Amino acid sequence: MGEISAGPRLLERSGQLGALHQAYETVRGGRGGVLVLLGGEAGGGKTALVRRFRAECRATRPVLWGACDPLRTPRPLGPFLEIAHDGGPIAGLVERGAKSYELATGIIRDVRERPGLALVLEDLHWADEATLDVLSVLGRRIEAMPALIVATYRSDEVTDRRHPLRRLLGELQGDAIHRMAVAPLSPEAVGELAAPHGRDGRALHRVSGGNPFFVTEVLARDDGDVPLTVRDAVLARAARLGPEATAVLDAVSVVPQHAELHLLAGMPGLDEALRAGMLESVPGGVAFRHELARIAVEESLAPHRRLELHRGVLRALLAEPERADPSRVAHHAEAAGATDVVLTWAPRAAEQAAGSGAHREAAAQYARALRFAAGLAPAERAGLLERRSYECYLTEQTDESIVALREAIRHRRRIGDRHGEATALSLLSRRQWCGGYLEEAAASGREALRLLDDVPTGPEYAMACTNQASIALNIEDYPDAMELGGRALRLGERHGSVEIVVHSLNNLGTMQLLAGEPAGIGKLERSLALAEQAGLEEHIGRAYIHAGWSMTRVRSYHLSSWLDRGVTACADLGLEAWKHYVLAYRARYHLDMGRWGEAAADAGEVLRDAKPVPLLRLMALAVLGLIRARGGDADPWPALDEARDLAAGKGELQYLAPVATARAEAAWLAGVPVEPELTETWELALRRRAAWVLGELAWLRRLAGGPDADLAGVRLLEPYAPQLAGDVAGAAECWRKRDCSYDAALALAGAGDEAGLRAALAEFQRLGARPAATIVTRRLRSRGVRDIPRGPQRRTRENPAELTRREVEVLALIRRGLSNVEIAERLFLSTKTVHHHVSAILRKLGVSRRGQAVAEAARLGLTP
Repeated sequence: MGEISAGPRLLERSGQLGALHQAYETVRGGRGGVLVLLGGEAGGGKTALVRRFRAECRATRPVLWGACDPLRTPRPLGPFLEIAHDGGPIAGLVERGAKSYELATGIIRDVRERPGLALVLEDLHWADEATLDVLSVLGRRIEAMPALIVATYRSDEVTDRRHPLRRLLGELQGDAIHRMAVAPLSPEAVGELAAPHGRDGRALHRVSGGNPFFVTEVLARDDGDVPLTVRDAVLARAARLGPEATAVLDAVSVVPQHAELHLLAGMPGLDEALRAGMLESVPGGVAFRHELARIAVEESLAPHRRLELHRGVLRALLAEPERADPSRVAHHAEAAGATDVVLTWAPRAAEQAAGSGAHREAAAQYARALRFAAGLAPAERAGLLERRSYECYLTEQTDESIVALREAIRHRRRIGDRHGEATALSLLSRRQWCGGYLEEAAASGREALRLLDDVPTGPEYAMACTNQASIALNIEDYPDAMELGGRALRLGERHGSVEIVVHSLNNLGTMQLLAGEPAGIGKLERSLALAEQAGLEEHIGRAYIHAGWSMTRVRSYHLSSWLDRGVTACADLGLEAWKHYVLAYRARYHLDMGRWGEAAADAGEVLRDAKPVPLLRLMALAVLGLIRARGGDADPWPALDEARDLAAGKGELQYLAPVATARAEAAWLAGVPVEPELTETWELALRRRAAWVLGELAWLRRLAGGPDADLAGVRLLEPYAPQLAGDVAGAAECWRKRDCSYDAALALAGAGDEAGLRAALAEFQRLGARPAATIVTRRLRSRGVRDIPRGPQRRTRENPAELTRREVEVLALIRRGLSNVEIAERLFLSTKTVHHHVSAILRKLGVSRRGQAVAEAARLGLTP
């Protein structure tokens, strides 16, 4: 980055420099760790700032420094590979091929044993998936780490909300996360830099916009002109060099990040390029002072010259193949048009990326190989396509995964590979289901079994069986799921296939849990343990997803620890799609616990960050719709109408039940007919004997005054069994044991006595569920009851956010930084009660975090 110093100081960067030193003093003083997220535009002086910090830093350990590569497909763990050159624990972890979460754990362990680490990670806008996973883990645990981490990025390159770094920046929250920016230089600062050169500072600021790199490049010219672009400035400066130095610049320009000295062996112009300031020495070689300068020189090269240079770099890298980085070799091989080299090294790079958890980069490397695969035999092309399909599947690129696998199936079919075709069809079935193509998924699974009729005991048949068991599970066909799952499990154990055993145990355990059979958790736990031992990342995520599905369906919230563990595990493994599913189920869990603020935060993250997968989106929309319907302070129907549209044509309870129950409840609360919202789902649930769904819909129908449903032959589960039998008090107690206070009040709303209705009203009022409270109030009045509590007191109604007196007290203690436990001790309340108060505060203020609540309360003028 452009040097922006005037003498020994940095212009207009003293505040940021002081903040970095203060953060490191916090670390050295043993007061926890700090993660600094330093953003700014390209050429804004981020590197100059952190280099000055490193030069001035009296670190107890060397400041570690690594940067991300601007390769088309980044190297997995690129900055950590650079750091590993200096040795130390990171080198050992990288050398043995540690995955991202293992590397992060190793760094945390090292820091705790040897405090005082200062780590700089540059250019995270180019970061690979595994690097971001490492930073995600470190960021979530930074408060307990005696380390300073400074991460720089170009803020103008991460404006897309789907950019991986943008999502991570949104997730990283907390007092130990410091956000910092380097702004463009002011006209006064540019004038100060321009004065010694006799230049017009105002004109230079107008043209450069205060960008330090641009200012530096312009001032390096001695012709007095102000160029219109950075490219003009860089190329004009380069034009003053001799032919030998120009040749060095050209060679370095095709090597992103930096060029090792051995790549420039025999080129005598290096000293001149360094003296002219176009290049600088960096650990391991030389580099342009800014990436913009490298790009300007590279883009100025004639096509044949660029091709020649890439071929030269490729020859140098392949001269020492045992030391060559597969990602770099593949990058230069593609640019050089070296087909054989791409086909050898791109798959190696993909395997390396997948091994470190950078699945998106792995998919891109397989795509690179496939661009050169026209001459491969069909079986080899099919293998590349299947591997690309899997990596796309892991990274929410579902449609791309399906396309690749269909092409692989065509190749398998063309050469008569029935077993390979059947296995690919089984995998295609899974991908299609995840994409919402339900009928196609079932058809692919059936075709896989048909192709294997002649080998009904082989491993391929076992794979097809466990896949069909999964289809049966998804449509909640209990007999088929258990029969096919049991058959696949036996065959998987016979053939020693861990993956088939893991998949089958998951199918069987989940189906049992959905049917209300507690024994299913043992199978799910065994499936997860085996998947973790074997490193089957997809199946680790699948275990957490299915735990979330089954526990939220039957409110088995003694299993709730699976949700937080699942979000963390899927994030650590780079399984974004899996993480979003677990978040969607955690949103429902928070809703059922009465934590509406946390529920809205999780659902909002799914809607904001996840790919538009129908099931994911409709689950999150159903939660948001219910929050709005229950609170009565927003229109729930836009969210619920979109959820209904997403579920249209889907013949599975996974899709229909969340939408039908949410819409039926919202209709009851709004006083409109409930029956139209539940008819289709009711009929499907009857066919599937889905006791929980039937119980929930039957109760909503009864509350709305509809006729009792015929449930003869259906074994209802608790609490709905006593609830529908008339024992609403007993049912409410069952709900309370599950911590589902809203559902307890919903049960009591159907009570035939005054005491039950009064208890329901009190709970609805405590939760802020105004529409339900209004309905119960009307029922009490219809019985002649007159002394009915009126809900929030006048003081509450006059509060801009309708906070109760107790909630105002809790908010005051939140502002002082007290935890829930500390607040409970101060106010002589239980921790659970404080948690409910905090959730109510977040919901009423329309925020998802405590810090946001404090800021919003200040904006509204709420004072204790």
